[in-house]
Amino acid sequence: MAYTAAGQWDNGFQGNVTITNNGAALDRWSLTFDFSAGQKVTQGWNATWSQSGTTVTAVNASWNGKIATGSSVSAGFTASWSGSNSAPSSFKLNGVACGGGSGPTDPTDPTDPTDPPPGQGGTPPKLRVSGNAFVDEDGATRRLLGVNRSGGEFMCVQGRGIFDGPVDDASVKAIAGWKANAVRVPLNEECWLGLSHINSAYRGATYINAVKEFVARLEANGLTPILELHWSHGKYTGGDNHCPDTEYATCQKPMPNAQYTPAFWSSVAQTFKGDQAVVFDLFNEPFPDRATTDLAAAWKCWRDGGSCPGIDYPVAGMQSLVTAIRATGAQNVILLGGLAYSNDMRQWLTYKPSDPAGNLAAAWHTYNFNTCSSESCFNEQLAPVIAQVPFVAGEIGENTCSHGYIDRVMAWLDAKRASYLGWTWNTWDCSSGPSLISDFNGTPTAFGIGLRDHLKGLS
Repeated sequence: MAYTAAGQWDNGFQGNVTITNNGAALDRWSLTFDFSAGQKVTQGWNATWSQSGTTVTAVNASWNGKIATGSSVSAGFTASWSGSNSAPSSFKLNGVACGGGSGPTDPTDPTDPTDPPPGQGGTPPKLRVSGNAFVDEDGATRRLLGVNRSGGEFMCVQGRGIFDGPVDDASVKAIAGWKANAVRVPLNEECWLGLSHINSAYRGATYINAVKEFVARLEANGLTPILELHWSHGKYTGGDNHCPDTEYATCQKPMPNAQYTPAFWSSVAQTFKGDQAVVFDLFNEPFPDRATTDLAAAWKCWRDGGSCPGIDYPVAGMQSLVTAIRATGAQNVILLGGLAYSNDMRQWLTYKPSDPAGNLAAAWHTYNFNTCSSESCFNEQLAPVIAQVPFVAGEIGENTCSHGYIDRVMAWLDAKRASYLGWTWNTWDCSSGPSLISDFNGTPTAFGIGLRDHLKGLS
């Protein structure tokens, strides 16, 4: 038995337990331990958690009751604390005392025990906004919980294909096997629109059809597709420039451009306007605040576009893009990220565009190295937005090859009934991507195991 307190914040912490079976194979398990400093479990995953007095009990979930000899399972929880946060001194598994102790790092799952059969089947819900929640066609509240599937933004413009790795049925079922219900799909506007400098094998109708096929495959497995504009046109030489020598969509730009982005979203909306299960995410990570020190001007640029301080090209503001989408008759839910690479949401409500369909939601991105990465900041900056509109953390991640930070983020968002998506379902280096998986069968990295186990626990 190994116990760790992986993350701690004001009046709360996240704990993890790893059970290693050194005896005969088990068909089910129940773990008990006692807190000695008044800690109280508030929620948990990968087990059914309860607490009576000081005694905490974790009973296996339906899919992880069997532990073969030499194998391990992990489970986690969040709890409140005050004064001190000492670790439990003893543990019992199925009523028998076992060895316990504190581990120096987050638990991992090196054996990756067999998961439940992947694939949820059916179709994802037709979503709309109701107050500060998403609801389906029956009025039931829905959350978007899943992953990003990067590739569609960069492979085509680099002349290497359309997606990074497989997007076949098996790979989609692997995502569903994590109990995800949504997948965010980054796109490139130049490839969608078929601009001539893009390799003819990866542009225009070929690119569009590939995206349509992927959307259909996601929906066939019960996953909500979130189509997002990630890389866009426009030469930008100001602060935080990423490819100042070209106007092409080969990197992130601070804002959408008036030349192509409205046409992109008109075409995307026309393509999917008959499918209310598809969500539109207008622009990956706006950062007009890096082009000017005037935050009011940056937020005005965000909403209204035009000639923005410090940005070399005419900007398409969020209002013009919402208008372009609604002009096609599309009523799909639309997500809008804030400033500072979608990490600053302080003026989102003030500058929220108007929408005749009433189907706008807020999008936020968070990593452990962002400015707003503490619960005190979440409470101050995010909670007011969450109180009024649906809230999606479109990218959550960290560059630690661990999951302590996203564990805290998920716990906070769970308490607010908000949505979140891990970055990213690609086989990259988890310290630079960060990557959730080491292969497209869904084997998690040391970072990805945190999201996988959490999603399975919620299900």
